[in-house]
Amino acid sequence: MASLRPGARPFFDDKNRAFWILQSAGWTGYFLLRSLNGIANAMGLLFIVPTALATASGFSLTLLMAAIFRRLITMKPIITWGVSIPILLIASAVFSTIEVWAHATFYRPGVMPSGLEFFGAIILDFSLLVAWSALYYGINFYLLLEQQLDRAAKLESQAATSQLAMLRYQLNPHFLFNTLNSISTLVLLKQTDRANAMLSRLSSFMRYTLVNDPAGEVTVAQEIETLKLYLEIEKMRFEDRLRTSFRVDPPADRAYLPSLLLQPLVENAIKYAVTPKEDGADISVEARLANGRVQIRVSDTGPGLNEGVPRTTSSTGVGLANIRDRLAQAYGADQRFDIQTNPEGGFAVLIEIPFRPELSKEHA
Repeated sequence: MASLRPGARPFFDDKNRAFWILQSAGWTGYFLLRSLNGIANAMGLLFIVPTALATASGFSLTLLMAAIFRRLITMKPIITWGVSIPILLIASAVFSTIEVWAHATFYRPGVMPSGLEFFGAIILDFSLLVAWSALYYGINFYLLLEQQLDRAAKLESQAATSQLAMLRYQLNPHFLFNTLNSISTLVLLKQTDRANAMLSRLSSFMRYTLVNDPAGEVTVAQEIETLKLYLEIEKMRFEDRLRTSFRVDPPADRAYLPSLLLQPLVENAIKYAVTPKEDGADISVEARLANGRVQIRVSDTGPGLNEGVPRTTSSTGVGLANIRDRLAQAYGADQRFDIQTNPEGGFAVLIEIPFRPELSKEHA
């Protein structure tokens, strides 16, 4: 969210304290300026007495105005301004009356200001209270706007985090069902060592997916290790039909990306490239750094799109669309997602994201 200027937020954290500081400082400044002006114009020290009474009156009147304005500021504009203006006029009249009375009683006994002098006093007091009211409403409207922006930013952040979590949890349940079915088969065949190994790897993979922050980030190296764990489970099902290779150039392995971003790509490659072919397929994962950006390519030697195999989604309705959404959530327009296919066969997905060698603050 757009934060307040440096130093402004701590001052207004306690609105009541801030009000009293500004109120006291403002009226103290008014008293000093009026007194010094009178002394500078040879009006004598006695001029301080009516000035002090006028200052005390203005201070008290604005306290009453603040109590009323505090209620009016949250109402409809027509009510806020429709009530504030008459209050301002009444307060100005009272303030002017007290000031003229104090001037005539303590500074020039028996001499009441009249004509331009009386009109000038009214205009001065009215202008002063208008300025005070404008400052009061201006500061409070600004603080209300900041509160609304804070709430909107928090809601937006929560929505983005929730969506990222939802997208990451949309992993293909068929992987889990197939793995458990394979373990069951191995147990029935009394191949307990293989069943235990498969169950252990599945447990490690599920522990990672459940414990790790669903909206968090991991390094490319961590993501690759998770992919290897996932593929080790699948290799126990497909054996020699599933062939994998990884090539991650430093320093791309230190870059951060959303966790489990690449798993659906490998899952799609297994489903559309390895499963339908009798001799299986090769799956390759590459990552490199180019011009300050991380380029990740996941490819296979399956049929690609040449045979009309749809790869836009997985069987659960997610997959490539899921990854597009997660990239948009994490990087906005500062990312690239391309689907590539070779004329001789094979399918590839290219992802390009900013190089982040450190964990971003929103996921720290």
